Amino acid sequence: MPDPSQARADPGPAVDESRLEELITEAQSVLPVDLSALANRCASLLGLKSVLIYLVDLQQWLLVPLDESLEPLPVDASQAGWAYRTVSLRVTDDGDGVVVWVPLIDGAERLGVLAVRTATLDGSRMRRSRMLADLLAMVVTSKRAYSDWIAARTRTATMQLPAEMLRAFLPPRTIGSKQCVSTAVLEPAYDVGGDAFDHAVVKQVLHTMILDGMGHDLASGLTTSVAMAGARNARRSGADLPDLVGSVDRTLAQWMPDHFCTGVVCRLDTGTGELRWINCGHPPPLLIRAERVLDGALDSPPQPPIGLYELAPAARQVHETTLEPGDRVLLYTDGVVDARDANGVEFGLDRFTDFIIRASAAGQLPAEVLRLLIHAILDYQHDYQHDDMRDDATILLFEWHPQHP
Repeated sequence: MPDPSQARADPGPAVDESRLEELITEAQSVLPVDLSALANRCASLLGLKSVLIYLVDLQQWLLVPLDESLEPLPVDASQAGWAYRTVSLRVTDDGDGVVVWVPLIDGAERLGVLAVRTATLDGSRMRRSRMLADLLAMVVTSKRAYSDWIAARTRTATMQLPAEMLRAFLPPRTIGSKQCVSTAVLEPAYDVGGDAFDHAVVKQVLHTMILDGMGHDLASGLTTSVAMAGARNARRSGADLPDLVGSVDRTLAQWMPDHFCTGVVCRLDTGTGELRWINCGHPPPLLIRAERVLDGALDSPPQPPIGLYELAPAARQVHETTLEPGDRVLLYTDGVVDARDANGVEFGLDRFTDFIIRASAAGQLPAEVLRLLIHAILDYQHDYQHDDMRDDATILLFEWHPQHP
C-alpha cells in the first residue's frame, strides 16, 4: 500500500487561519475534560471528520480514551497499540472512510495515540493529522502537570500513599535529544516503596540516576524523595558528581538520619561519549554494545550507600569510560533480578540481559524494550494484578546515538 504521506499534495479544504488561531489560543486555557471537544473543532477546521485522544495508562497495558463513554484499547492487541508501540502511523478502513492512528509524542515520551477519522486520505490530510497530533501532545503534557482528571483517567487501580508521594517527584518516563535517549519503568506501579529514577538533559549532558531506598514503606519513599530533591538541587547549582553525591549524603544525614539508599549517578557528555559515574553500594550498571553485554565493563570498587555520611569518603570515587555510538547503558535495582516465579526461581541477571538484547536486536525502541521487559517480569511472577511484588523493580536505560553532520 503506498504511503499517503508521500502522495502528491492535495490542498484539501481551505483552512480559516483566524479561526485556527482562536482554537490554538483556546487550547492554552481549556479544561482537560473539554479537550476532546476542542480537538474535534480543530479537526473539522482542518478538513478531518473527527478525532479521539487515547492516553496510555500508568503501566502501559491500555490506551485509555479521554471520552469516558468509550472503552480502552489494548496496547498489545490493537491497531492503536501498534501505532503506540512502533511510534508509526497506522491506517485502517472503518467502512465509512479511514482511520489514521497517529502516535502522540512529546519530545521522546510516548503519551498515547490520536485516532483521526477522515472520508479520504491524501498527503494534505496526513500532514494535518500529524500537525494536530503534535499540537495535542503539547497541550496534554501541559495539562497533565496539574490535572487530577488526566491522572485518574490513566490509572487502573488505587494509588497507595507512598507511591503517590514518590511519583510526584518522578520525571517523565522518557526524555531525549538528537544525541541520546533515556527511558525508565518502575513497578509495582501503585504500591512502590523506595525505588526511584531521575534523568535530565542539560545542554549536551545527559544526567541519570537510580535509587533504591532501605525498606518498603512511607519512610523509604521519603528517603529517596529527599535524595532526589538533594541531587537536583546540587545539579542545578552546578555541582560536579562528587559534590552532588556528597551533598545528598549530608542532606539525608540531616533530614533522614538512620535512613539510606543505594544508587548510581551518571553523567554522559553527548558530544564526546564520555561517561562518568559514581556507584554507591548498588548493582553495577551494564554496558550493551553490538548486541552483547560487555562483562564487568562498568564494575567498580564498592562504596557506601548514600546517606551513611560517617562512612562515606570525603570525596566519592568517580569512574570514567568512553561510549561508542549505539551503546546502551542499563541501571537497575535488585528487585528486577530477584523477582521469583511460583517455584521460587529467580528471574536472574542472565534472563534480564538476554531479554534486553533480543528485544533490541529485533529493532524495538528503548522505551518499548523496557515496557516489554517489565511486563515479562510481572508475568514471570504470575502477578496479573500487579500489586504483590516482593520488591520494587526499576530499570533505566539510556542510549548514545550521536548525529554527525
